[in-house]
Amino acid sequence: QVQLVESGGGLAQPGGSLRLSCVVSGLVFSAYSMGWYHQAPGKQRGLVAAIFSSGTTTYGDSAKGRFTISRDDATNTVYLQMNNLNSEDTAAYYCHVRSNGDDYWGQGTQVTVFS
Repeated sequence: QVQLVESGGGLAQPGGSLRLSCVVSGLVFSAYSMGWYHQAPGKQRGLVAAIFSSGTTTYGDSAKGRFTISRDDATNTVYLQMNNLNSEDTAAYYCHVRSNGDDYWGQGTQVTVFS
């Protein structure tokens, strides 16, 4: 079965950085687009960034210029490097893949930015 396991969340100060990782199993990782989403309390889950199997990337407005998504097909891992964090980045972050019409999510990793 498809499994996604995130890690790397935690506490950061404004202007700080964090790097999230998501290890995927149960599918041919290199063939799939991967995404990172975030969800703050009381808000809808929204796209942070996505990376296609070709390596092409796309970003949500809040992530542009600050976050970088990347992938390592050798280790079935997708990363999200988050720089210049601010309080609005506080949320649970989820890794996502769609396979055969089904959506798969990781368990989420919490990012909290505080001063």
